Amino acid sequence: MSNTIFKTSCAALAALYTLSASPALAKLPEPVKAMIDAAIETGDVDKVTTVLDLAKATNPDDAAEVDAISADFAAAQQQLAAQEAAAEEEKIRSAGLFQNWSGQGQIGAFRSTGNSSNTGLTAGIELQRTGINWRHKLNALADYQETAGVTTREQFLVSYEPNYQLNDRVFLYALGQYERDRFQGFSSRISASGGLGYRVIDTDSTQLSVKAGPAYRKTSFINGGSTSDIAGLAALDFDWQVSDTVKLTQDASAFIQSGNSTYISTTGLEAGLGGGLSARVAYAIEHDTAPPAGAVKTDTLTRFTLIYGF
Repeated sequence: MSNTIFKTSCAALAALYTLSASPALAKLPEPVKAMIDAAIETGDVDKVTTVLDLAKATNPDDAAEVDAISADFAAAQQQLAAQEAAAEEEKIRSAGLFQNWSGQGQIGAFRSTGNSSNTGLTAGIELQRTGINWRHKLNALADYQETAGVTTREQFLVSYEPNYQLNDRVFLYALGQYERDRFQGFSSRISASGGLGYRVIDTDSTQLSVKAGPAYRKTSFINGGSTSDIAGLAALDFDWQVSDTVKLTQDASAFIQSGNSTYISTTGLEAGLGGGLSARVAYAIEHDTAPPAGAVKTDTLTRFTLIYGF
């Protein structure tokens, strides 16, 4: 579709140039005009700018004609950009429920200390769907190890977070999350939260967002019983594309409540391997201020994974 729009815009530009050219402006030598036309045909803005600058410098008496061509080209580029943006918006609006998802899957090994000290397998998937105003995030992660027929680590996490953009910076979020970690003493921990977020930095290479809001958590313990608490959630999400192949990430969150509050920090470093494949090392710290009896307060986990983006 973009190629068709581009050809149409180039044709419109050529017609506009033909109609707008007057005897007073038709002074450029034919070889120079041919060079400019060839550059415009490519649609490469940098190339066209360079050629027009050279034409103007080498033909100063024809500067008015070069400026007119430059203005026509800029107008055509603006029209092309508007048409492409409209086509992309229509594509997003008409997409089905299972379309426009992107993400990454990971599999690898981990090393943990704290409530369990061992090495095992880890696997996860992250999915994201971006619409006009909505963004959906789905995340699942599992760590598991079995030694001599005995499970020595079993941790599962699934979360879903829809965001609604109020403007370029501010968004509303909702979060639903399920966790299971019997070595921390609970068979399930269900969390729900909603609130306000803000994109502090949003560039091609660096993104930083923060969010905060009230939360509710229900924890069911391995030894029986459960608790339900009103909490507050504060979180940070930082991504920095250091180079074409290296990326640094930092995620942090805090569920603050009376009794047991939970603080989590995960630092990751990714290196691209080509073909959508990358290697990642991540170090996570999870601290519970008042864990169940028999559990230590702080767990650390180092994951080494291969990631495939799609």
